[in-house]
Amino acid sequence: QLQLVESGGGLVQPGGSLRLSCVASGFTLDYYDIGWFRQAPGKEREGVSCIVSSGISSSFGSTNYADSVKGRFTISRDNAKNTVYLEMNSLEPEDTAVYFCATSRRSLLSSLCLFPGQYDYWGQGTQVTVSS
Repeated sequence: QLQLVESGGGLVQPGGSLRLSCVASGFTLDYYDIGWFRQAPGKEREGVSCIVSSGISSSFGSTNYADSVKGRFTISRDNAKNTVYLEMNSLEPEDTAVYFCATSRRSLLSSLCLFPGQYDYWGQGTQVTVSS
């Protein structure tokens, strides 16, 4: 059974850092596209970052970031651990949200991998709170 489990969230002061992990089971993560999303109270789920790993040679290994996190967040993958990470630096109160990782049954273009509707399997989420 395909499963994603996020961890690494917590309470951090503005300017601080966190590293989120998304551990996959039931499938080999390096052949799938993975996205990180977040949802704050009263807001829609939004794409944060994604890494395209499957099928489409021109997009293989490509990453994409929301404008609001460019230069602060970094997505990476450790195939040996079947894990995708989201390194978050210079955190701001506006980054407060529940963070989810997700994967798709389809091969995605990096230009589309920030859209939640492209994904079929989701983790349960991990809370990130940025506050002084």
